[in-house]
Amino acid sequence: MAHPKRKQSKSRTAKRRTHDNAVTPTLAVCSNCGSWHVFHTVCSECGYYRGKLAIEKEAAV
Repeated sequence: MAHPKRKQSKSRTAKRRTHDNAVTPTLAVCSNCGSWHVFHTVCSECGYYRGKLAIEKEAAV
């Protein structure tokens, strides 16, 4: 009696596994200004990343 090579197709398995990585982003507090931003990204308020200046912001006049 023949048996299938695999029980599910590759596309069906891939569809199921795509939902495993769908999670909400982790938020972090900026150590410089105290605002919330997405973890492992540069703070949009002050331009700091892990306590170091990453992006120079121009002073608003």
